[in-house]
Amino acid sequence: MITGSIAAIGAGLAAIGAGMGIGKIGSSAMEGIARQPEAASKIQTAMLIAAAFVEAVALFAVVVALV
Repeated sequence: MITGSIAAIGAGLAAIGAGMGIGKIGSSAMEGIARQPEAASKIQTAMLIAAAFVEAVALFAVVVALV
């Protein structure tokens, strides 16, 4: 019973961390595009790659927490 609670807390923390990370990436990308609109495509590409890495790490953390 207590192991399930700890796993749920770990999975929740991973989800919160991923949300904060992706929010920071999006915020920084929008600020960068606002400052340099001509670089929007390069910034967007880098943002998507970084968001994918954050999401992959979060998914890995959830799987480890539940195992």
